[in-house]
Amino acid sequence: MGVLNVTPDSFSDGGRWLDPAAAVAHGLQMVAEGADVVDVGGESTRPGAEPVPVDEELRRVLPVVEALAPHVRVSIDTRKAEVAEAALGAGATIVNDVSATLAPVAKAAGAGWVAMHMQGDPATMQQAPAYDDVVAEVTAFLVARAGAAGIDEVWIDPGIGFGKTLAHNLSLLRHLDRLVATGYPVLVGTSRKTFLGRLTGGAGADDRVEASVATAAWALSQGASMVRVHDVAPTVAAARLLSAP
Repeated sequence: MGVLNVTPDSFSDGGRWLDPAAAVAHGLQMVAEGADVVDVGGESTRPGAEPVPVDEELRRVLPVVEALAPHVRVSIDTRKAEVAEAALGAGATIVNDVSATLAPVAKAAGAGWVAMHMQGDPATMQQAPAYDDVVAEVTAFLVARAGAAGIDEVWIDPGIGFGKTLAHNLSLLRHLDRLVATGYPVLVGTSRKTFLGRLTGGAGADDRVEASVATAAWALSQGASMVRVHDVAPTVAAARLLSAP
């Protein structure tokens, strides 16, 4: 799953793909590099991010979704039912839902749905995340949401970096097999996130590519079915090495 943020403030690629033509060109480049899904988002959910009005989010994402949909499977990364509905109408076939609340929208459209775990909301989630047992709590939450959705295609995402400390993120990665054992396909997104910089010294998002590829490869080796990444080509190369006979 290639990341395509058409926002001014996303933590890694904010402002790079605001122009629809540039966004579409980048999406097609990711397809050429091996992306199976392109994930279009018009509202940043980085720590501290403020909500975007519905009309503005629609203005950002709809032209890009419509242009890419004939060429690749498109997911819409949103927390808003109105945006999800419009994007599905424009050709998206997956709702990538960090709020884990939009199952009815995906179900009504016959679309896939990604349920992600997030403690709190983007504005506050990294202030004081706390769990008794992060793996057990995240797994139970996702299984409950997935089981209640009534949708044929449900993915679960542990929400690395969404209301999680460094230790929480590492514990979830270390125990991905427990999520995989639920039987639901697991989506993992670690790409360029801050915790990787804390481990490797990569101060900027562009300095975390190697760590991103390494954690994506780890997730795939543990049974994850899809990884969400900014750097498609090196991640695809790593995945091919993992699957080589």
